[in-house]
Amino acid sequence: MKLLHQDSRNNEIKLLPETLDDLWHLYNLIDEKDLVFAMTYRRGEEKPDKLRPERADKVRMRLGIRVHKVEFQESEDVLRVLGIIEQGPQDLSQHHTLMLAVGDSVDIVKPEWKPQHFDRIKRAITSSEKPSIVFVAIEDTDAVIATAREYGIKEYATISRNPGGKMFDSKSNEEEYLDEVVQKLKLVMHGELLIILGPGFTKEALAKRLREKGPGIAASINLQHTGQAGMAGINEIMKQGISVKILEDTRVAQETRLMEQLFTEIGKGGLFAYGDAEVEAAARAGAITTLLVLDKKVRTSTVDKVLRLVEDSKGSFVIVSSLHEAGRRLESLGGVAALLRYKMS
Repeated sequence: MKLLHQDSRNNEIKLLPETLDDLWHLYNLIDEKDLVFAMTYRRGEEKPDKLRPERADKVRMRLGIRVHKVEFQESEDVLRVLGIIEQGPQDLSQHHTLMLAVGDSVDIVKPEWKPQHFDRIKRAITSSEKPSIVFVAIEDTDAVIATAREYGIKEYATISRNPGGKMFDSKSNEEEYLDEVVQKLKLVMHGELLIILGPGFTKEALAKRLREKGPGIAASINLQHTGQAGMAGINEIMKQGISVKILEDTRVAQETRLMEQLFTEIGKGGLFAYGDAEVEAAARAGAITTLLVLDKKVRTSTVDKVLRLVEDSKGSFVIVSSLHEAGRRLESLGGVAALLRYKMS
């Protein structure tokens, strides 16, 4: 994400999303009732002097819409911002949807920019400076390729093979399988870090094949043993996080570790609170060291009040993505939880 312009007098910030992750950050940044400006397409106005007016062509124009709803379309790599046209050359007070893609600059005007908004922008700018990570979770019969995003782990491809039967030469069959995985990696990788993981020895064979057939496509290759393959194996390595050096700074690993810490405290009846009432009581008492809030819940007035209380007592907060396992665990607790300085009665 690039910060292109900031006008404190008018509460306006202009941003340029450079990756799919940045669209996710914008989804969490744009709130209902914000005024958002972007270039878009809308049908030009018909000329009134024609007896039979033809359907007007779509014209590129800059519109400012008052936001009613924001939708993140990960599968389409686009962010939809729905609202009412408030500023622009035509169709004022009409409904319109801005379709924001990577590379589309956007101006956001808020009634008030809050600490969580600036935290989100800082995260987006910082994460764009870090190398991304690609995973291959592989065993004898299946391989899953996935990428680490700010909002979670996105599965890219699954490759399967049948290793048995008299019709198959086991060695050549394995080579074809590994070559197919290498070809898929060539399509998705452009110098990222690569973690190859799994329960057996196929990961070592893949690393060797990759060095032979695709040298240079990975900035580095890191082999990790896991008890499972597939997405379950990737989730396993994310939970380990701290023991895998290159994962320490990824947002998903940080959120996963905090949720592991929270459930450890819950398991031993320790320093924790969850649910709206418990967390607000802990915030009022100044007992929260780290507040965990689900991204879908951070827009509510209740959470906004708790965030201010936590900041006043020198606590920190983490907004957890609802699109990966840590977020789903937090959602099961009501979408808000906290690690505490001392135990509440």
